[in-house]
Amino acid sequence: MKKLVWGTAALLGVAAVGFFGFAPGIVERGMNRNTGATWPVSAQAQALHKTLTVIDLHADTLMWKRDLLSKTDQGHVDLNRLEAGNVALQVFSSVTKTPRGQNYERNSGETDNITPLVIAQGQPVRTWNSLLERSLWHAEKLHDVEARSAGRLRIITSPADLARLLADRAAGKKVTGALLSTEGGQNLEGQVANVARLQAAGFRMLGLAHFFDTELAGSMAGEQKGGLTPLGAEVVREAEKRGMIIDVAHSSPAAFADVLKIATRPVVVSHGGVKGACDTPRNLSDDQLRALAANGGVVGIGYWDAAICQPTPEATAKAILHAVSVAGIDHVGLGSDYDGATTVGFDTAHLDAVTQALMTAGMSAADIAKVMGGNTARLLAAGLAPR
Repeated sequence: MKKLVWGTAALLGVAAVGFFGFAPGIVERGMNRNTGATWPVSAQAQALHKTLTVIDLHADTLMWKRDLLSKTDQGHVDLNRLEAGNVALQVFSSVTKTPRGQNYERNSGETDNITPLVIAQGQPVRTWNSLLERSLWHAEKLHDVEARSAGRLRIITSPADLARLLADRAAGKKVTGALLSTEGGQNLEGQVANVARLQAAGFRMLGLAHFFDTELAGSMAGEQKGGLTPLGAEVVREAEKRGMIIDVAHSSPAAFADVLKIATRPVVVSHGGVKGACDTPRNLSDDQLRALAANGGVVGIGYWDAAICQPTPEATAKAILHAVSVAGIDHVGLGSDYDGATTVGFDTAHLDAVTQALMTAGMSAADIAKVMGGNTARLLAAGLAPR
């Protein structure tokens, strides 16, 4: 009997190791997809791309159990692929909660898909029941990558950091910037004081809502889709004071408008599309684009199927061109939503395909430089300064 007990325990132990070791990777491979298509890029486009300051406003890579320093074809982003794609700065978001049956129409905040993933990945127990601790853990993961990267990855927290990063890259140094953001404000757990905790951990961008209404703001995919709450307004003011940029991606139209009424600095829509190129509930209307431009903000155009209808460089360029035609050339950037349970047509190593598509569409080199990162660099330099 004793042998049977020990044998059963051993089998359970092996099963647990197998589950915790392999299940997260299997889940991710089924959710972060690449169509595998290849996109011809001319020598002219390749040469232009190498001169660009490329900045991506949104990737969810920290949610997954993957080492950014490992060479892999899993997902969409790692340091090797960022370097191959000439990405100067990647914004990494912290996803802490998503609703069961997630969709673009209507979601409750009562359920959570992330808790099982957190447990399966073997994250610290403190993250199992705390959304704030999940974000703090994501920050720890990114700082660990920075420490092990031998100078190849650098976390950006101030205008001076950004200026030094861009100067070092211009001088030929092999370094990529990283900036921490939150995917929705539910990780504040209803406490304005937690803005300071996130800032201390390195976060410099703050989203207000995700796929469900939060204590801060309604979501475009929430049940009520309400505006900015009094707590949300307080958080916006506190975050701006601390040099944290407000992200209104996923915010309901009412919350989007409310934020723009009180924001004293330009805001971002870190990742999304535009109805004028792909008419889905997730995407911005022309009126919203004009309001964002009046605020001085930037919309990050995504590459995934639901944002641009077809995950191709041409569809990405189409969305960018429409946004530029409405908001103006100074208010459009990139926001991939890589590793966000998305299907894309190219990973971050192949962003020169977007440069090619914009060239083919007739955009000038100077305007391509603005869209691929120049506009976002300008916004970050202004917004990261505390008041």
